[in-house]
Amino acid sequence: MKTIAVLTSGGDAPGMNAAIRAVVRMAIFKGIRVMGVQRGYSGLINGEIFDMDRHSVSDIIHRGGTILRTARCEEFKTEAGRKKAVNVLRVFGIDGLVVIGGDGSFAGAQLLSDLGIATVGIPGTIDNDLPYSEYSIGFDTALNTVLDAINKIRDTSSSHERISVVEVMGRNCGDIALYAGIGGGAEEVIIPEKGYEIDSLCKTIFEGKLRGKMHNLILLAEGVGGANELAKQVEEITGIESRATILGHIQRGGSPSAFDRMLASKMGVAAVQVLIEGRSGRVIGMKNGKIVDEDINEALEIPRKFNEELYEISKILSY
Repeated sequence: MKTIAVLTSGGDAPGMNAAIRAVVRMAIFKGIRVMGVQRGYSGLINGEIFDMDRHSVSDIIHRGGTILRTARCEEFKTEAGRKKAVNVLRVFGIDGLVVIGGDGSFAGAQLLSDLGIATVGIPGTIDNDLPYSEYSIGFDTALNTVLDAINKIRDTSSSHERISVVEVMGRNCGDIALYAGIGGGAEEVIIPEKGYEIDSLCKTIFEGKLRGKMHNLILLAEGVGGANELAKQVEEITGIESRATILGHIQRGGSPSAFDRMLASKMGVAAVQVLIEGRSGRVIGMKNGKIVDEDINEALEIPRKFNEELYEISKILSY
């Protein structure tokens, strides 16, 4: 392994820069030339590739987003586009590729591996929706961003004795809403894995009011529905003023937490080690608190197992 490249793909996540830094510095430490690919698979196809050195990744560990930038690429979904990407890699003399992203990015890495390119994936997504790994880079930071926001929302919600419906990201995975709901003391957590019944929700609100609750905080995962619609429904039924807050892309930004910086650093080092050992088509993950690597095909086929125990805890603590 003489030359490797690194790219970020899909949605950005806090900690991606820490992972890039780890990949670059581990490669240089091992005497390997390392190159950066700008704008994900789109930049790969277009040859947006440049040499990186230790200075290239100085003072980035604390920065959110990705210095390599990211973009969607329809062309890469075609066979012709992927063959072009392989040709570009060979023109630049690149022997291995590290892909930082989510399941869509990993699917691309898998296809390149099938075409003879040594690839390894690092999970970078705030959604935490990759079943093979306990945590993905960016989830912890996004979670703390949500907690900070709902702490502030609760203050004004309590002052006005209103219901606050806060919509968070996560696609079809409710982890951000579930973890933030427990950590932020939400009265109700609504997630795709469980859904909700509007009558049952409103009954809970009425019961809380009878017990003297001054406000209600509802955490809503985006995969269930919209916060504006839910807030309107709840207000019509309960007669209690209800406001919707959609946190949106604020959850993707910000300086990564200590946990995400550590996770990204460990995973970046592990990814380069996998390539040095001559293995391809692998993904880095965390299991039982330890960094592991798995076959990319097997990892992508693992069904996501919902944490019923954690959901039950959220119900108990919100009573």
